[in-house]
Amino acid sequence: MQERISGKERYKDMTLKDSSHGPDWVLWVIIVLFACISILLLSGHGAHLIAGYNTASREDQEKYDTKKLCRVMGGGMSVITILLLAMAVGEAVLPAYMAYVCLGVILADCAVMIILANTICRK
Repeated sequence: MQERISGKERYKDMTLKDSSHGPDWVLWVIIVLFACISILLLSGHGAHLIAGYNTASREDQEKYDTKKLCRVMGGGMSVITILLLAMAVGEAVLPAYMAYVCLGVILADCAVMIILANTICRK
């Protein structure tokens, strides 16, 4: 007779590798792309990559310190890049629920970036 296993028991020991369904190279391409964008923004360049800033009028753009805004966005992108890198490297050992933990950290990071962009990056 076959034993019934509850949903919690079945997924208790799953890793990120068990729950991922796509090819691994896609994640590595995204990590490299995010790293390049992070470096570009941290160097103080790449303001044209920031959504909202690049489409704002000249008067609105002059209200912000461009270098500081780029660095804040670059720092936030770096956090996301490092999280993705950690998940890619530890895919075989990290539990599957770490995807949700990292999602929460990424959402919090985005909120912090928005708050900092609208407070300390203003002239």
